[in-house]
Amino acid sequence: CSSGGIDLAFVIDGSKSVRPENFQLVKKFINQIVNTLEVGDQNARITLIQYSSSVRTEFPLNKFKTKEDIKAAVKNMEYMERGTMTGLALQHLSEKVFVPSQGARENIPKVGIVFTDGRSQDYINDFAQKAKDQGIRMFAVGVGNALEEELRIIASDPVKDHYYYTADFKTMNKIADKLQVKICAAPIKDPCACESLVEFQTNVEKIIKTLTAKHILLIKCDSR
Repeated sequence: CSSGGIDLAFVIDGSKSVRPENFQLVKKFINQIVNTLEVGDQNARITLIQYSSSVRTEFPLNKFKTKEDIKAAVKNMEYMERGTMTGLALQHLSEKVFVPSQGARENIPKVGIVFTDGRSQDYINDFAQKAKDQGIRMFAVGVGNALEEELRIIASDPVKDHYYYTADFKTMNKIADKLQVKICAAPIKDPCACESLVEFQTNVEKIIKTLTAKHILLIKCDSR
């Protein structure tokens, strides 16, 4: 993202089922995306969260200022290798990640990329919805035994544009290529959504004021 920037969170499944060799491929997946971004205070800020039976923020949004430092930190991430508490990770994302103390910025798009390789061992619906209700644009990436039903629950609307699945860790690079394009793209607005209606009404009011001002000016000119 070269203009305006984003606050981007990677939420990574570090459960035992991923396996150490595949966890290295997950790191490459993250860094493939990071490598395409312009990182900095006015551009992309990136945070990394790993979860298994617990959740750990590897580094917050305001920790690193360059993509080189971020990629090095990703490479050094230690594999947790336990359970799959995706719901707990979504709660952490919605409550503790996109906050000012962690480097989150006002009026900057928030994006979450959740990666998992299996069925969650806890309930995900409420906190997945909470994240989306907060305006976080959610992408879900599943590999292997990940449930597509859960990916759809996590993903933002339109769901088909925000979730990806592959059976093989070795093909994640293809998903990364697609995500690179979509992460910074402006989401399609629902014309019937409240914020869209308010925006439409505001624009109409501006046009009316402009036309009214011009009409008054014309009347003054004609009366001379």
